[in-house]
Amino acid sequence: MRDVRILFVDDEPNFVLTMPHILRQHGFQVTVAGSVPEAESLIASEQFDVLIADLYVGAQDDGIAVISAMRRTQPNCLILILTGFPGFDSAVEAMRYQVDEYLIKPVPLPTLVELIGQKLADRRKGTEPGKRVGQVIGENLFGIMHRLLSAMHEDVRLNAMPLTDEERIEYTPMLVEYMAAMLEANSSEEIDQAILRQAELLGVRRYQQGYTVPLVVASARYLQRALLDVIHENVASLDETHLVFDIKRLQSSLGLQLEHAILGYQEASETGGQIPARRSTG
Repeated sequence: MRDVRILFVDDEPNFVLTMPHILRQHGFQVTVAGSVPEAESLIASEQFDVLIADLYVGAQDDGIAVISAMRRTQPNCLILILTGFPGFDSAVEAMRYQVDEYLIKPVPLPTLVELIGQKLADRRKGTEPGKRVGQVIGENLFGIMHRLLSAMHEDVRLNAMPLTDEERIEYTPMLVEYMAAMLEANSSEEIDQAILRQAELLGVRRYQQGYTVPLVVASARYLQRALLDVIHENVASLDETHLVFDIKRLQSSLGLQLEHAILGYQEASETGGQIPARRSTG
């Protein structure tokens, strides 16, 4: 790694003191810039293999200016974004500049070192196909459930319900797995039917657990947020050509799932909590 030159751009003293030092211990040559003008000057005068930049250098999204300058001046440079204040819009903006990875602080240093080495090796081999949204969702099922549970516990109304964590996410892991499969499939009519049936069963279960319709909607909103947060964190590794299409399919599916969950809830309320008979959901 001794021939790998890194430009590290951040204005947080703790990160400036620790991360470049540790990267140097791993054999990287690290140059530090604490402002956008300083970074732009270094980009114009020196050659770098890797840029590690915070999105917030001085002001919100100032890091985009550094990314733009690097991509324009040194198009082959590996670009990694670090931020402690993630936002979906900023991730999409970063993707426009072909950022190679979008990381949320604090990122473990061994992970960062391994990532740099792997990304550079992949680039030399010319192999690093982008992932589809469904693949990212499938690979992060545990993280999605963890985010969902955290949001439920933070909601005073949901947290007050006397349920175990297993009961809070009942039916949901399988629902997410179906969604991942749906997004990866070219033709997904059968999977779509399974998703909506699963959503109805979830609605029935919510009725049995004592949910109100507003709480069913709140739970659906938290699942949507968990999914989008995971997509956002992995946006730099996604296949750009399918990203918008995949997100549209996901949003459409989530909307239909909520409709069918409420339908299942209403039918259960009319039948005393019984599971409704299977029917076409097309």
